Amino acid sequence: MSKKGFSLTSISHKYIMAAAGAFLMLFLVSHLATNLLLLAGDGGAQFDKAVEFLLTNPAIKIMEYVLFAGFIIHIIIGVVIQLHNSSSRPVGYKVALKSEASAFSRFMIHSGIIIFIFLLIHLYHFFFVKLGFFPLYAGAETGHDFYPMVAYTFKNPVYSIIYILSFIFLGFHLKHAFQSAFQSFGLNHDKYTPAIKVVGTIYAVLIAVGFSIIPLYFLFLYN
Repeated sequence: MSKKGFSLTSISHKYIMAAAGAFLMLFLVSHLATNLLLLAGDGGAQFDKAVEFLLTNPAIKIMEYVLFAGFIIHIIIGVVIQLHNSSSRPVGYKVALKSEASAFSRFMIHSGIIIFIFLLIHLYHFFFVKLGFFPLYAGAETGHDFYPMVAYTFKNPVYSIIYILSFIFLGFHLKHAFQSAFQSFGLNHDKYTPAIKVVGTIYAVLIAVGFSIIPLYFLFLYN
């Protein structure tokens, strides 16, 4: 393959990865909004209604497959880009690049791996239980009875700590990813890039803190 052809492929990879990443960032906002209903103090009534809507809506079921595809595409292309960047740069260039690149950008692949491992753990505790692959938690009558499953899981301090640490890593990942998505689409300019960085930081902090509040609530406030 010619250098020009490979360059075009690399650019298309970045576009696809940015698009998949942007979709996943929108999903996180929706997912957080639903999960914050766990804190309503109504025994999970509002949360259960939201979950029932998600489980019975055909459009949402289709979006589950789209979401899964988005995760897979984002992960695969991220690995491909990382391998290409590592193999195509001379050692001297790598040393020079390290002095210019931010700690977040150099950390992206590592934080991505940590997030992927956490995702598998998260799926084990909730999604796979819903599918019937694993036994129900105490107090759950069906695989769709999520509130007691959430309460039971977050009462475990080990899982809650892993959950919080994982979302801290995700926050770092999102902070850089937010700006990178705009850059991949060519929306990078001295006038508004600083604003994009600020918005990206706010978004990353809100996601990390928002999700982290949930296990803390069940650990210390829920009876």
